Order: sequence, then C-alpha cells, then structure tokens
Amino acid sequence: MYKSIIRPVLFNFDPEDVHHFTFSVLKNFGFLTKLFFPKPIEDKRLEREVFGLKFKNPVGLAAGFDKNAVLFNELCDLGFGFVEIGTVTPRAQAGNPRKRLFRLVEDNGIINRMGFNNDGLEAAIEKLKSSKGKIIIGGNIGKNTDTSPENYTQDYLDCFEGLHPYVDYFVLNVSCPNVGSHAKLEDVDYLHELITEVKKINQSKSVQKPILLKIAPDLNHNQLDEIVELIAETKIDGVIASNTSVNREGLKTSPDILEQIGNGGLSGKPIRERSTKMIKYLSDKSNKSFPIIGVGGIHSAKDAMEKLDAGASLVQLYTGFIYEGPGLINEISKEILKRTSRLSR
Repeated sequence: MYKSIIRPVLFNFDPEDVHHFTFSVLKNFGFLTKLFFPKPIEDKRLEREVFGLKFKNPVGLAAGFDKNAVLFNELCDLGFGFVEIGTVTPRAQAGNPRKRLFRLVEDNGIINRMGFNNDGLEAAIEKLKSSKGKIIIGGNIGKNTDTSPENYTQDYLDCFEGLHPYVDYFVLNVSCPNVGSHAKLEDVDYLHELITEVKKINQSKSVQKPILLKIAPDLNHNQLDEIVELIAETKIDGVIASNTSVNREGLKTSPDILEQIGNGGLSGKPIRERSTKMIKYLSDKSNKSFPIIGVGGIHSAKDAMEKLDAGASLVQLYTGFIYEGPGLINEISKEILKRTSRLSR
C-alpha cells in the first residue's frame, strides 16, 4: 500500500514539507499505522547484543530523521530496534536556507544540505524525558555551524554531558558535508583529541555509554587504515559506516538537474555498494575487532543482508525507509529469521 498509494501522493510535494507532515501524522494519529502497515515482527532470534546493549532487532533508524527527539516512541511502534536522534548541537540553529532537500527518483536517492538544523540540546533533553524506555536511543552529536575551530571540542562535550542521562549510546558526527569547517573534523589528530576529551567525561560517570564515530563513504583505503588505527588507540566502541557522499558518479539523474540542485550529501541506492565495500574493508582490516553499524542504500532485505555479511553488526535505514516504507523493517526481519532457520537445521 505504501509504494502503490501513499508514496506517489507524498512524492508530489516538497520533500521537507512531506517530512513535517509525516511527523505530524505519526505523532497525532500514530494508531492509524496499525491499519495501514503490518504488525512489527517480534522474535527472540532477532535480538542482538552489541557494545553491551541488547537490541530487540538489528534494524535501526539513522540520524537525521528524528532530529529533535520528537518521534522515537512512535518509531518504535513501527518496528525499529533502535532510533538515533540528532544531529544535536548545543544551541538551536536554522541550518542552511531552503530548498535544501531533493529527491533523485531515478536513482532512488536523496541529496540534502540541511546543515544540522535542530532545536538545540535543551529542547532534545526535554523531549527525551518522555521516553517510555521501549527502545534503544542513540544520540548523534555535532558542533554549531558558527562555532570557532578552537571551540569545536567544547560543543561536543556540552552535548555529551547534557544527553548522557537520556541516551543509550553516542555518535560523534564528524563527517557531514553540510557544515562549515568540515575538513578539521576529519583530521585524525583532531579526532584523537576529540575522542580523548569525550572519553574523559564518559569515564567520570557511574554508567559509561558506548561512543561511536560516524565516517564518510568517500574515504580512501589509507584514510580507513587511519580510522582502524585510531579506534585501536582510543578504544572507542565502534563505527557507523557511512554518512552521505559528495560523489556524484554513476547517477542516472541528468547533470543539468544535479547542477541546479548544487552541493549536499547524497544518500540512498547510489551509495549502497560504496558503503558495503567500506564495511568489509574495516571489518577485514581490523579483524572484526570493533562493531560496525552499516548504513547507506538499504532498500531491500537483500541490501541489509549484504551489509551484515560484509561485517556490520547492526544496520540503519533512512532513504530506504522513505522510498520503501515501514514494511521494509519486517522484510529484513523475515530474511534474518529465514537464514537463522536454515542455519539451525
């Protein structure tokens, strides 16, 4: 029903307007999802324990969808095993000017240059206080766009300190192409400094929370080797591979349309293969020494299994969720259960 009726209607309107409309519907009329979408699959065989947390299933929602921690309870009811909020910055910011979200329908992709638009740390904390404890929540944190380079780390520390009581794991978002002074955030020496300072706060807490690093899909093998070494040195808990891409190679969308759209991060099917290759490289190079959350171009159960087979412990949806609908979660769960049954024979 989603792909045949709901999606064609929604795709007639501006993507950002549709996003806000969908939020309003799910928040105020969430009970209707039971009429239009299948009941989420619940099965002990879907459970995964990763970096000390027990996930009811390995299919999560990536950051960027529920930026302000408004909808995590309702998203749990759709069947997600975990939801990542954010990116949260210390202060509220409007992000980049609209129009900043574009569908590439021919490619089953999206280009966005949202620019970390969010209501800020305090607003997120207030929303998280309404958590019913039904779902694991990740906190994706970043810096404000107008923060000067010498204060980048403090922005991350403020968000980490503030969200610590309310989220189950943290993601340091250092790879978004849509924020200013992006280059410094991917410098390995700076990352070492940032992770060290965040870990100091974490170690001062009675309960420590897992810390992950979200990386770009455009890194070469030398850069990935540096990431593996960085994780070994800092002993953070894992990696999310990957964020959106600035690469436009191989797209069906015409160059003229791409030029009109301009800059931004590409997500969806066009980055599926790149993301999967990155997961496999990190997993093999590190001898599976740290968990990887695989994200990028998952539009089918086959795509999800591809990520898991490459070395991911968990997967996340975003663009695939928009194009394929909530039924994709159950499709992935069914495929995992089929494989589990085959292996147990």
